[in-house]
Amino acid sequence: MRNEELKVHVGNNTLSCPYGTVAGTLVERFGIAEDAVIALRVNNEICPLETRLEVNSTLEPVLLNTPEGAAIYRRSLAFLLAIAARTCFPGQSLAIGHSLGNSYYYTFNSGNTPAQQDIESLQKEMESLVQKNLPITFKYLAYEEALAVFTKNRQTDTVLLLDQRSTSRIRVNECNNYLDMYVEPLAPHTGLLSIFKLLPYQEGFLLCFPAVGSTSIEPFTDIPKLFDVYHEYKQWGRIVGVRVVGELNSLTTNRTINDYIRIAETHQARKMAKIAEHIYEQRDKVKMVLLAGPSSSGKTTSAKRLSIELMVMGIKPIAISLDDYYVGKDKTPKDEKGEPDYECLEALDVPFLNEQLQALYRGEEITLPVYDFKTSSRKEGGGRKIRLDNNTILIVEGIHALNDALTYSIMRDTKFKLYVSALTQLNLDDHNRIPTSDNRLLRRMVRDYQFRAKDAAGTIKMWSNVQIGERKYIFPFQNTADTMFNSALDYELSVLKYYADPLLRAVKPSQREYAEASRLLSFLGNFAPIPPQYVPGASILREFIGDSEFKY
Repeated sequence: MRNEELKVHVGNNTLSCPYGTVAGTLVERFGIAEDAVIALRVNNEICPLETRLEVNSTLEPVLLNTPEGAAIYRRSLAFLLAIAARTCFPGQSLAIGHSLGNSYYYTFNSGNTPAQQDIESLQKEMESLVQKNLPITFKYLAYEEALAVFTKNRQTDTVLLLDQRSTSRIRVNECNNYLDMYVEPLAPHTGLLSIFKLLPYQEGFLLCFPAVGSTSIEPFTDIPKLFDVYHEYKQWGRIVGVRVVGELNSLTTNRTINDYIRIAETHQARKMAKIAEHIYEQRDKVKMVLLAGPSSSGKTTSAKRLSIELMVMGIKPIAISLDDYYVGKDKTPKDEKGEPDYECLEALDVPFLNEQLQALYRGEEITLPVYDFKTSSRKEGGGRKIRLDNNTILIVEGIHALNDALTYSIMRDTKFKLYVSALTQLNLDDHNRIPTSDNRLLRRMVRDYQFRAKDAAGTIKMWSNVQIGERKYIFPFQNTADTMFNSALDYELSVLKYYADPLLRAVKPSQREYAEASRLLSFLGNFAPIPPQYVPGASILREFIGDSEFKY
């Protein structure tokens, strides 16, 4: 060890510490309960507590009750479950699935449905590991050594991930003699992971965890339509042989990725065609399609593709933009910061919208409003004149579309609700999942740069506010949808990497957003890049990377 003193800023204090000091030993200097700290920001990068300091550093605590802390807690619980499963079922392996509320869905790779006794055994083993308060550490293995370890432990999906790595050293997490590829920081010890619950669900079970900022498990709220979409895509992934990132990378390496892209795009197109058929079957009563989804879910392109499918069947769609119904800056309610809240329902002129919808339903002609964002007011004279007849249908897209309060005067059976989201079925490996929010954030980041001249730091900075709006105005209504459309394409992260990688590298350690940029860069390091020219012109992905055949 070098005999060198480092300057370390901890809160309002500056300390002199030896080179190689373990960052976690300084947690007490923050003057907060040590068990409330799950990781540390070291020069704006989130690191495990056992990280050794090798340069002058500024430390900040990552608390359990923050979004960053909650994400670490959940990943650590998944790691804990993997250890418990190895003990309880050494001949089988678990596969992590998608999230359902504050839980992750798990199944056995064998296809066997776990009995209640199996789930109870896993719960007890996890509780035992928590009671033992075992350290969760990280270390480096030589590439060949890591390959040998994961092969011996039958972690075949993790072995596939190593094919994308070209470093001589592989970082791994370790606990109770169990090794796993280091993806992101984990909790320092198992004793912190006491709040969880396993519940039987469908063909597997749920790993339930607290909501952000909570210290208890909330009752599970089922979203059966969402589960069905996820489940169907998981099954499709198994059929086509692309369940995990390593299998996707293999297609790129073997130069067969173009065939897979065509398969993925055709599969998605058929799903949209089926939705159009469902609407067509109800054409005698359905007069309006209401389409909603979270940010960067591909709502705009989905609406355009649905329009084409309906036109094939002889129905003429008429698009209405909710943006044109804004009440204006002066009338928009303020948020808790005193800024105009353009996300809330009251930011729209809901009575006027309903007045126009009622007129359309009566067969009258109306003039659609046009909102001028430069003047924050409606343009005089309005825009297009439209009328509903037996051959037309309205398509209304917007974040509040599924909320019946938006179209309160219209009978429910004349409305068809469509929820769009990017529900990634791919995993990194059998127990490291890919959050759908990461998929959407990368889409948003690339689009913001391509079309709005916003850098990656700017997108990252506003993303938490976007998510708050989604939780308030979109997710509570997803269960009211008549059907759901998955806009995710399993190959898209490999394409987005082509654009996002340089954008993320432009975020510097001096910027607050560096921690998230660093995490996303590490995540994208698992993907073999796919050239954007392989993406079809009508793909939903083109909404974000450009050169779409559609006009926006």
